[in-house]
Amino acid sequence: MMEQQDKQYIVSARKYRPENFGTLIGQDNIARTLKNSILRGQLAHAYLFCGPRGVGKTTTARIFAKMINCANPSPDMEPCGVCESCRSFAEGRSYCIHELDAASNNGVEDIKNLMDQVRVPPQVGKYSVYIIDEVHMLSQQAFNAFLKTLEEPPAHAIFILATTEKHKILPTILSRCQTYDFNRISVADIVKNLSMVAAKEGITIDNDSLHVIAQKADGAMRDALTIFDQTVAFCGTDVKYADVIRNLNVLDYEYSFSLVEHFLAGDYAFCLKTFDEILSKGFNALHFVGALSSHLRDLLVAKSGGIDSLMEMSDSLRSRYREQAGRCSTAFLYEALGITTACESAYKAATNPRLHVEFALMRLCFIMNRPAAGGAQAAVQSAQPMQQAQPVPTPAHTAAAEAKPVEAPVQAKPAEQTVAEKPAEHPASAADEAPAAPRARRAGRTGGGMSMKALVENAEKAEETRIEIVQAELPSDEVLKTHWPELAALYSSKPRLYTMLTNSKLEFESAGGKKTVKFQVVNDAQKEWVEAKLLHELEGNFRKIAGSDAILLSVTVAPVPEAEKIAYMPSDKAKVLMENNEEVKNLVKDFSLDIK
Repeated sequence: MMEQQDKQYIVSARKYRPENFGTLIGQDNIARTLKNSILRGQLAHAYLFCGPRGVGKTTTARIFAKMINCANPSPDMEPCGVCESCRSFAEGRSYCIHELDAASNNGVEDIKNLMDQVRVPPQVGKYSVYIIDEVHMLSQQAFNAFLKTLEEPPAHAIFILATTEKHKILPTILSRCQTYDFNRISVADIVKNLSMVAAKEGITIDNDSLHVIAQKADGAMRDALTIFDQTVAFCGTDVKYADVIRNLNVLDYEYSFSLVEHFLAGDYAFCLKTFDEILSKGFNALHFVGALSSHLRDLLVAKSGGIDSLMEMSDSLRSRYREQAGRCSTAFLYEALGITTACESAYKAATNPRLHVEFALMRLCFIMNRPAAGGAQAAVQSAQPMQQAQPVPTPAHTAAAEAKPVEAPVQAKPAEQTVAEKPAEHPASAADEAPAAPRARRAGRTGGGMSMKALVENAEKAEETRIEIVQAELPSDEVLKTHWPELAALYSSKPRLYTMLTNSKLEFESAGGKKTVKFQVVNDAQKEWVEAKLLHELEGNFRKIAGSDAILLSVTVAPVPEAEKIAYMPSDKAKVLMENNEEVKNLVKDFSLDIK
């Protein structure tokens, strides 16, 4: 009994294959054009159907072939299904419709056999239709052999060529065919068709699960039906969303919703744990970043309003996006999307991909709570216990403490004290007894700690404190070298600029609380162009990436060794010849030639 059921089982992609133009999914314009050409009797001798896989190219070719040979078509140009031509086609015994798989029959001999068949007129119907699938797989010689027949076929012969790679077909073939470009099927159309199939099969499935299957299919109806059968085989007749996610190994959108909430809260610890959990389930880190970028994009679309059609999802999920988008500012979403897209672009070039993604997650958490202020506060809080843990100070430290009463009663000072106190305000005896630089660092840390409390009370003083901290804690050379590929990745759409930035040699200089990053270009023309058009933009982007406003960019021209210099101008070429050949030098002298 089980064997009998297995034999009777037909996959949904075959069982629910469209049999007329009315049931064709997502290709209404093509169906209308073909029906009008049949109605008016304007049939071409060759058609080319091209587009992605699983969108209905071969199916449309079969419906078209069946329609033009139908003896009793309906008024809206649909095959009747009862005439001899329609019945023979349905039973697989039609001699008027011939299908050839060019992937396995791509030689000259196969085309010659086809040409012999073309000469035979149809026994039933008006036309002999030859459907050649995957026509781009034909060899060069086969295309040339097919060309003459395609150009001047018999009156009863019609060729329908189907391919997923139009660019591989010879232009001489394309010029002899009417070309129809098939589109990817929308998520809404796939969901609608899957709902119909589920109802006929007696399967209970929610709308969110159907949308996951439709998005997984990527515009291919055949793939969607195949995934649907796979899901039913795993879940049974009662399909749950959690089972669909687990079976298809799809990253649940709940992760993205949760991560955004913690981005707003600045909880980078939770985000790192979530990322580790996702990796432990076998998901690719790059796919995770891509999913996060898509989520942020959908939030931005939901926040804009009036463009809900750009969000291909269920109504319940769309309302969740609107709710979360209402808690996010446009500036936050824009900056977050910039961080994730930059992370995607530079992922493959990263030495430590996991650290690369984790750093992007931390940056996302610090958008609403900038790392300059938060990092300084943590440093002060961690520094204070260290100071208390030293019960026996050295004589030098004791002298410094006596000369500088500011540090002794740190905790006794009121919260209103700010970092306005400079090292120069300390008594002159302190400069004589202890080095100035360490004293300045200690005073800066103490004042910075006090300014974190004042941050809530006085915004202007907090901003001054943040600037001082950024200037005092300049990024190291190694950190800047690590961030430089991220800057280059922002211009990946401009190959020349991307290559220039990627190949640039970096040099670093620190002076006056600023760090200058010098990058090299190959010639003066490039240097002038960068300084005039891009330097300010590059500097702003690099400051944002590195998290410091104390970074300056400078352009230098890479020195060219004498051995690598090439003479381009005629005068330069003449000088080179004179230097390397004494006879040429004498010739110029004898004839008084002007080489300038």
